[in-house]
Amino acid sequence: MCYSAKARQEYRLFVREYGASLSIKEYIRLFWSRKEKGSPYRIPKAMEDAFLRDASADTAEIRDLILAYRAEEVTRVEQEMFAQMQRLNTAERDLQHKVTKKAENDKRIATNKIEAAKAKLSDLRRGETLPRDTRIFPGNYCTVLASEGGQRVVMPMRYQCRPPGKPAFYDKQYSASYNARRDNLGSTFWQGTFGYSHAIMVADTFYENVTGDDGKNKILEFTPRDGQPMLIACLWSRWTDPKGIEPDLLSFAAITDEPEPEVAAAGHDRTIINIKPEHLDAWLNPDPANLDALQAIFDDKRHPYYEHREAA
Repeated sequence: MCYSAKARQEYRLFVREYGASLSIKEYIRLFWSRKEKGSPYRIPKAMEDAFLRDASADTAEIRDLILAYRAEEVTRVEQEMFAQMQRLNTAERDLQHKVTKKAENDKRIATNKIEAAKAKLSDLRRGETLPRDTRIFPGNYCTVLASEGGQRVVMPMRYQCRPPGKPAFYDKQYSASYNARRDNLGSTFWQGTFGYSHAIMVADTFYENVTGDDGKNKILEFTPRDGQPMLIACLWSRWTDPKGIEPDLLSFAAITDEPEPEVAAAGHDRTIINIKPEHLDAWLNPDPANLDALQAIFDDKRHPYYEHREAA
């Protein structure tokens, strides 16, 4: 399914290595919307850090939006931590007089929330970008390579595709729409995307849920043995609210195929499609009248050996 991935978020990599232009307006729209309206969707720290390291005038507005949001978040988290510290102190005083279920629960909850707040503040103030900062999950935003007007462009998109013309409630009804099965691309759900709007997620690692020998779920981390970044074939959509109330939504789904042998042996039944670099333009600029050519790209995909280990 590609439950999660460590994806390249450094937009300058897409500009430098893939000749893409930066869709500044889409990044401004995303960061402005988050700051002014709030958003339930997480933006990876690595995506933000890439702009904060850039001193160019073109991206100044994006940097300002990121810094303003982080400052507001620091204040919000500090206030939450202060409230939880008061809750903890009250619970500890109560426990000195009498042990009650409520006081014990308040102490446990407050302690956990204080530790979470400390970690959040540390991340907000940390200048260094760590590997974990690149990781995305369904519903998170990601840096994605697409094509508009025949030109490669890098844009932020949500990792869960809402196809054009579909209602917003499809996000809940079809919660697994962050993946598109190859054998289901001809369905009505993907009409208007497969053969029309394609994208690439560049990733170093993907994660899958499998059932262990003990019957319990565990998460495996798969990484190509050759160390090369994966060019993961994706579908994407620019969703527009027919009522004009909600802002446009850019979203995408990774395409999966039958599992590579080593992935199947590890216990999972799907694998992302890792296309060859020479097929990049043909994939990004599809001909809807020639779907066989797209299937041929899938058939000619790369087969690096995917080493795996249990995720920490």
